[in-house]
Amino acid sequence: MKEEVEKALDEIRPMLQNDGGNVELVEVSDEGVVLVRLQGACSGCPSASITLKQGIERAIMEKVPGVTSVHAIG
Repeated sequence: MKEEVEKALDEIRPMLQNDGGNVELVEVSDEGVVLVRLQGACSGCPSASITLKQGIERAIMEKVPGVTSVHAIG
């Protein structure tokens, strides 16, 4: 599942990078919980929670069956 999540992230990275940010995959648990680390401009952006839930989480959950949620860690 980790490889599929990484592929999904690769598809949305260009949008994040255009705004000076990025996302790093930290872990995918056996329960389908994905942990990511927002980087660059995304890490301190006031819209980071919206980007995480409406952008990153939605993209991953659409592409990777079995993912139950996506959370950002510091």
